[in-house]
Amino acid sequence: MTQVLPIHSSVMIKECQQPGRLVVLTGPSGVGKGTLVRALLQRHPELNLSISVTTRSPRPGEVQGKHYYFVSRSQFEQMIAQGKLLEWAEFAGNYYGTPREPVEEQTRNGKWVLLEIELEGARQVHQTYPDALRIFILPPSLTELEQRLRSRAQDSEEAIARRLRRAQEEINAASEFDFEIINDNFETAVNRIEAALFAA
Repeated sequence: MTQVLPIHSSVMIKECQQPGRLVVLTGPSGVGKGTLVRALLQRHPELNLSISVTTRSPRPGEVQGKHYYFVSRSQFEQMIAQGKLLEWAEFAGNYYGTPREPVEEQTRNGKWVLLEIELEGARQVHQTYPDALRIFILPPSLTELEQRLRSRAQDSEEAIARRLRRAQEEINAASEFDFEIINDNFETAVNRIEAALFAA
């Protein structure tokens, strides 16, 4: 597993005089990707989060255009046919994808774009953007991951079992990524992601 040392990174990205770049953050459902991303965006407003499009229904508190673009299945399939998605995948019965145009425009303008996506999507992005920085977030254990999924109280027993099976498959692919970071301590995990960005 790649070691990433925590560093103080208040000038992390602003000191990197490089063109725009993609940062892909991946990990099993329930591993805490969303919370880590929110912390990164608070610390580093120069990062630009790509807003995904999905066919699933909004969860309580989710806002159209802020958390996701919520569309119908037919609308999503039309986006696929028109080549408007950088990547897409079907997960737990719903489509998820990344709109192509905003990402390409931001990277052309020298911005860093953060994608929080699933494994299959990350693999697709790697084909188009082989230089993208790819970070895989791991749970401390599958037992801990199951506890986190149950504590969300959002899924049925069947859905939890499905997510855990999928999580094992995803964890087996973690070595494909540039960095593997265990989210066992939140602050440490954020610092290690920052260190990975600084190294890039």
